[in-house]
Amino acid sequence: MSPNEKTSITVKAEINASLENVWKFWTTPEDITRWNHASDEWYSPHAENDLRVGGKFNYRMEAKDGSFGFDFWGIYTRVEHFKSIEYTLGDDRKVQVEFVSSGNKTIVVETFETESENSVELQRGGWQAILDNFKKLAEVANQPQATS
Repeated sequence: MSPNEKTSITVKAEINASLENVWKFWTTPEDITRWNHASDEWYSPHAENDLRVGGKFNYRMEAKDGSFGFDFWGIYTRVEHFKSIEYTLGDDRKVQVEFVSSGNKTIVVETFETESENSVELQRGGWQAILDNFKKLAEVANQPQATS
């Protein structure tokens, strides 16, 4: 592989929630701050999302102990509502997210180019953990509310 070639990784989750609810939780800043972390030691205190081609998103990610933090940001290059989102990260890596409705479930498939600082397995694990957190939030929020 030449130095300019990037490895792509795909992570996915099958979510027990409608496509409409999954899309809402994926794109709404208030919801993004609830699921956008790879472990319980991290959190996203702030998220901005201008969901349109040429629009920017910025998710602040921080360690809860205050030891480290960074902005995860990019520019949207393609937005097909309820179908797919593509963007270029600040370090020029490309990401594709596909949303596939399957009955009363939604499959989210995320493909991203790796960076060179962390191992491929660490990156795969981190992105999958964030997607798993998303799945948990979307499924809990999709549960019918108990009435008294």
